[in-house]
Amino acid sequence: MYATTERDPEAMPHTENPSVLMGARRTGMAYQRTRLAAERTLMSIIRTSLSLIGFGFTIFQVFSSAQSLSEVSIGANAPRNFGTALVALGIGMLVVGIVYHVHFMRALRADRDEGVASGQIRGISPYPVSMTLVVACALLLIGILAISSMVFGVHPFG
Repeated sequence: MYATTERDPEAMPHTENPSVLMGARRTGMAYQRTRLAAERTLMSIIRTSLSLIGFGFTIFQVFSSAQSLSEVSIGANAPRNFGTALVALGIGMLVVGIVYHVHFMRALRADRDEGVASGQIRGISPYPVSMTLVVACALLLIGILAISSMVFGVHPFG
């Protein structure tokens, strides 16, 4: 590190100025915090979607089984319609969350890359692929399989 008595910080090259380096590190960490906040937001969307899909499929299965045993006299399509609505709501919420996350992360990465190219940000730390996004896409596939099982009677899980 340079002491201000030995050298003038303003006269130092851009990459050797401690104040600039510290600012670049802090800005880089701010991008990482923002990325992690976006990951947490997608995880909350996944939790809510999983609950909706799970409840919808469970309600469909319970009422369909009860109806086949003739223990419950309700409308013929009521359990299917209610369960399907919950699963469709969970899938729709997940699709919107995935689209928003991808759009936000692309914009954040482009902004970060621009900052790295201009020297305002140190680009040392990696910017990995979102594992939360991979899980969200897997849940979307499971939700689509669940709703196809409910609506079309296709049983992909056995």
